Amino acid sequence: MLFRSAVDFARKHYHDVLIVDTAGRLAVDEAMMNEIRALHAALKPIETLFVVDAMQGQDAVNVAKAFADALPLTGVVLTKLDGDARGGAALSVRQVTGAPIKFAGVGEKLNGLEAFHPERMASRILGMGDVLSLIEDAQRTVDRDEAEKFARKLKSGKGFDLEDFKQQIGQMKKMGGVAALVDKLPGQLAQAAGNAQMDDRQLRRIEGIINSMTPVERSKPDLLKASRKRRIAAGAGVSVQEVNRLLAQFEQTQKMMKMMAKGGMAKMMRSMKGMFPGMR
Repeated sequence: MLFRSAVDFARKHYHDVLIVDTAGRLAVDEAMMNEIRALHAALKPIETLFVVDAMQGQDAVNVAKAFADALPLTGVVLTKLDGDARGGAALSVRQVTGAPIKFAGVGEKLNGLEAFHPERMASRILGMGDVLSLIEDAQRTVDRDEAEKFARKLKSGKGFDLEDFKQQIGQMKKMGGVAALVDKLPGQLAQAAGNAQMDDRQLRRIEGIINSMTPVERSKPDLLKASRKRRIAAGAGVSVQEVNRLLAQFEQTQKMMKMMAKGGMAKMMRSMKGMFPGMR
């Protein structure tokens, strides 16, 4: 069997962890359930994690029960929590299997697997957001040296330019993009951000526009008059109106950054109300 070769390879190359991912199975298919029992007996794994689709709803409970009867489950992985599903079936699956939910899948990439925290999931279900996970994402993905350099630049009064704006967009993409961030924001902020109608496609267009500028234009946006805007729009494959919209967004962000540098958080929040009409 292939899994034996995988185990031998892991041992010979001193790998600490080997993950064996089995094909999806139907609880009613006895032949396949027997096969997975035999696989478990041969592997003798330390962890046996049951992966459940959060979008299945209560149908997942029946499948979970069948697997719990067939195998000694040590945990559950709840996937597709980045979709419309709220994850309400999590409570039922936990009750039926008796196994703790250990991980939550919130995307298709490797960084889309998070440790499961019940209190944070409850906050998401209730529309209260998950700010702690958002902070952890930032700590994990943001380059601390770059962040400190950026903070020093703001404090020195040098100002916030389009190159900085582009770097902030890059950091947002590393954290999973707009959808991942909005999903973890508390209800009012999430609704306000949703009303702003910003998505990953728009972020890519903004990056394309900034990339069409020269380094001097990025550091001195005041130079961007009509002829330069036409050249930038042609280089990015967008209209001049889109370039103007980007510059308007940049000016609002620049004002917020100036307020942050001066320590005026209350002023900054008031300015955000103008950017996001859904905020009160």
